[in-house]
Amino acid sequence: MSARVTLPEQEFAGYIFDLDGTLVDSMPVHYRAWRWALQKHGCPHHVFQWAEFVAHGGMAAPDIVADLNATYGLEMEPEVVADEKRERYAWLLLNEKLPVIPETVELVRQLKARGIPYAIGTGSMPAGATETLLSAGVADLFSIMVTPADVPPGFGKPRPDIFLLCAERMGVDPRECVVFEDAEPGIQAAIAGGMAYVRVGECPPVLD
Repeated sequence: MSARVTLPEQEFAGYIFDLDGTLVDSMPVHYRAWRWALQKHGCPHHVFQWAEFVAHGGMAAPDIVADLNATYGLEMEPEVVADEKRERYAWLLLNEKLPVIPETVELVRQLKARGIPYAIGTGSMPAGATETLLSAGVADLFSIMVTPADVPPGFGKPRPDIFLLCAERMGVDPRECVVFEDAEPGIQAAIAGGMAYVRVGECPPVLD
């Protein structure tokens, strides 16, 4: 299998990693959870298929539902659908062990060994992010994690607030940070925060 990411030659003072699709190959399971929750609430089958799912990568779940409502004239309850999606994701993980993305996780191990600051900045809520890390067996690698629960509602990606808070908690100037991301909202958040970024390649599409 070809590498999903090319690591930068430049060294940075702080490293920020998105979680899903960047550290852990969890996107197919998230997709299945989303499809189940949306269709349960009357979302048409053609809405939020793989390409649209990927385009929303890194956004907080209620923001995704609100965006779908606005785009397609739907009236789903953002928090209700988001909660049911999270519950379905947790249920799916009971029987699945998520694989890591080797290049980024190995980089994290090197940073940890060298004492270079790093953090997770994710669009997942704390419980789901922790479940993902535990399933992949890498929860012990991370002590700094910023989620939508740490910023005001609506201030997740593509706004830079999650990444800026990562930099603050690492004690590093945002301009000296690099963000690893697989989705466009996260790339936009990195740029808005004045940070360098590295794009992680997407996983193969899930078709249904």
